[in-house]
Amino acid sequence: MTDRTESDRSVQKSPRPYVARGGRLLVVVISASLMLGGAIGGYLLGREMAARPLKAATELIQQLQPESQKLKTTIIDQNVKLVVLQRQYKTVRTALDAIMPSKDTYNINPNQSLIVGDGHLTIGLVGSPKNEHVDININGQQHSAVTGDTFKIAPDPSTSCEVRIQSFDMFKAIVTASCATAKPQ
Repeated sequence: MTDRTESDRSVQKSPRPYVARGGRLLVVVISASLMLGGAIGGYLLGREMAARPLKAATELIQQLQPESQKLKTTIIDQNVKLVVLQRQYKTVRTALDAIMPSKDTYNINPNQSLIVGDGHLTIGLVGSPKNEHVDININGQQHSAVTGDTFKIAPDPSTSCEVRIQSFDMFKAIVTASCATAKPQ
C-alpha cells in the first residue's frame, strides 16, 4: 500500500507546477487585458458623457444667437427713436417756452403790450430796454425798473396784483405777473 501512495503522490505533484506557471501567466494576461479594456471603456464612456452636455449647450447657444441679435437690433432701434424723440421734445419745449413761458412769466418785446393776470393787468414795454433800466407801462402808469423790482397794483378793491421784472436785454424783458382776488370775510 505504501507503493501506491508514494506513486500517487508523485503523480499529483507533477501537474501542479505546470498548471501554476501557465495559470499565473494566463491570469496576468487576462487581468492586464481586462484593465486595459476597462480603461479604454471608461475613457470612451467618460468622453461620451462629457460630450452630451457640451453638445446640448452648443445647440442651445446656436438657437439663442439669432434671438440675441434680434434683441440687440431692437434695442439699437429703440435708442435711435429715443434720441429722435428727445430732440423733438427739446425743440417743441423751446418753441413753447418762447410762445408761452412758464406760468405767469411773459416775454415782452419793445413797444408790445400784453393783457395778463386773468385780464386785470395790461403790461407794455416802452421802447427798447436800456443797459441800466427798462421802461415799463402797467395799466397806464409808466415805471422805470431794473431786474428784481416788484410792483404791487390793485386794479380794484377786491384784487391785488404783483408784477416783477425777472430780466431784460436789448431785445425783450421777462416779467412775472399774477393776480389774486381777496377772500370774502
